[in-house]
Amino acid sequence: MEQSSDEIEIPCYFLCPISMQLMKDPVTISTGITYDRENIEKWLFSCKNATCPVTKQQLLITDVDHLTPNHTLRRLIQAWCTLNSFERIPTPKPSVEKSQIIKLLNEAQNSSTSQITCLRRLRSIAHRNESSRSHLQAAGAVDFLLSVVRKNEDSSYEALTILQVMDLSDSDLKSFFRGNGEVLNSFMEVLENGNFQDRARAIMLLKSAFKVADPAHLIGSEPELFKQIVHILRDKISQQATKAALKLLMELCPWGRNRIKAVENGAVFVLIELLLDQTSADRRACELILTVLDLLCGCADGRAELLRHGAGLAVVSKKILRVSHAASERAVRILCSISKHSSNSKVLQEMLHFGVVTKLCFVMQVDAGKRTRERVKEILRLNSRVWKDSSCIPSHLLSSYPS
Repeated sequence: MEQSSDEIEIPCYFLCPISMQLMKDPVTISTGITYDRENIEKWLFSCKNATCPVTKQQLLITDVDHLTPNHTLRRLIQAWCTLNSFERIPTPKPSVEKSQIIKLLNEAQNSSTSQITCLRRLRSIAHRNESSRSHLQAAGAVDFLLSVVRKNEDSSYEALTILQVMDLSDSDLKSFFRGNGEVLNSFMEVLENGNFQDRARAIMLLKSAFKVADPAHLIGSEPELFKQIVHILRDKISQQATKAALKLLMELCPWGRNRIKAVENGAVFVLIELLLDQTSADRRACELILTVLDLLCGCADGRAELLRHGAGLAVVSKKILRVSHAASERAVRILCSISKHSSNSKVLQEMLHFGVVTKLCFVMQVDAGKRTRERVKEILRLNSRVWKDSSCIPSHLLSSYPS
């Protein structure tokens, strides 16, 4: 029966100095220290470090690109695993060198058959290890994959899969916006007609791309993009896809005209429905939804849509003091926007009826954030003529009503 690391003591020289876990693919760097390949590659490539984690010695570019496999130590670890009935680590696949990838890309230019074969091989390489993915980027694979996406053929879905696996640089992501928008148009096609998995990949890539986009690209976003983002939120493909779509809206909606585009494509209604489905356990999702709603309520159309939804005011106020300080702050900001710019006698009565005013009075009695309490005071003072003497406010909360 196989044993776990909790049941048997592993020799310390079999453990990676970074993670302190059993090494599966030990490699030695120029300082003479041995690490597990996955851990040291993450340290060097993903975390952008150029020092030895143990000795703190500066590494050269050549040191980073050439990690020497420690075959002797790997065999010792494998033998120890077998002797101790420990789960045996498999022999790792070697990294694919840049020269091999360049040759593969050149062959793909010859025929469509070669292109399909190339894409399948590139996918295998991308899933191999961090070093192989780094060599893919250095060999120009990103440009090749984007050219496949631009053609908008069946193979573009395969290219999207590989792009999502790769840790794309800011420069790679900005290349999405080059030319006449062919790449973005292809992404729109995938978002509209792709299966759930491909649509999820596309929205996550777009989220990363727009995070580093120039203001001109953000401001000039097409209405079709907002339509597809709303569809992703509506279809609830996956938690990852939903959060990527919300973060994309956070990048786009600080720009006034983009708020209108989002509202016109039904974003407010979908966000409220999502908020109704969220539990306090999914704290981050609630915070993202409220942040986007706050941005959209920065325009009159956004506030009007929130008020038009029967549960809009109620669900926003419900999240105050039930999720996090950040969620409470955003919810109060939304109610403050409504109170300042879109209130009328009907709205004020609805806020009383749905318990919004009661929740705001309760905030004054608890240890909420300073900014949140100040905004609540402002809301209550603005509408004191209508609310202060209302029978809808419990008597024990009236003392909290600001004078």
